Amino acid sequence: MTELRFVHLGFGADAVEYQQAWQEQRTVHAARFADEIPDTCLLLEHPAVYTAGRRTEDSERPLDGTPVIDVDRGGKITWHGPGQLVGYPILKLPRPVDVIAHVRRLEEALIRVCAELGLETTRVEGRSGVWVLGDPVESRPAIGGLSLDFDPRLTDEEFDPRLNGPEYAPSNAGQRREDRKLAAIGIRIAKGVTMHGFSFNCDPDNTWFDRIVPCGIRDAGVTSLSNELGRRVTVAEVIPLVEKHLREVLESSEPRPRAVEPAAAGS
Repeated sequence: MTELRFVHLGFGADAVEYQQAWQEQRTVHAARFADEIPDTCLLLEHPAVYTAGRRTEDSERPLDGTPVIDVDRGGKITWHGPGQLVGYPILKLPRPVDVIAHVRRLEEALIRVCAELGLETTRVEGRSGVWVLGDPVESRPAIGGLSLDFDPRLTDEEFDPRLNGPEYAPSNAGQRREDRKLAAIGIRIAKGVTMHGFSFNCDPDNTWFDRIVPCGIRDAGVTSLSNELGRRVTVAEVIPLVEKHLREVLESSEPRPRAVEPAAAGS
């Protein structure tokens, strides 16, 4: 790939409103499509906001009617806010675009960041993003005094973690020793150019996730670098590591068009 340019839009007191950043993405996307600029990654923080991808269900939104911004990326509902590093890599890829390969590259860069900080992370089959694996199921503490066999999340299709107390809250998944997501990825590709990207939990208030069903996942939770490493890991500390590893992964890769199966001959 071409050299990757980073643009810092705003952090902390200068955090960027979601709609403003979305418009900036559109502007950069158009310029990248026209080859007026190189591949560009926008880095920023948002004030607290819920955003919902195209597959979000009504049952996953906040129960109290908190506003949610519906966006044109893939995936489901998530939260952005202070303490979370958001990255929007706007890259031109060969068409037809291999979306999965693009997601895997972003995951790989963030996994390397975690490794440099001393935290082992991984992927989870069928679930995008970067994860900290929990203990084996049989070794996890019982929830609310119930054995796993009676865990309502596994036996009740209508179970709603938002209504059932802190022991089921996504932000407490680490205490339950369950799988927990550290970084979420949701993207859109238009005209062969990527939009949206990743959110990386450095030191956020993860209880914001308890008001929704994050990414539509009811049997796992969320975490942060600070929670996992036992010290405060700020967005400012993580920015140079993210830039370093995104450059390593993206500039060294040679994206290829998605393989297209030949059409079957008509009868």
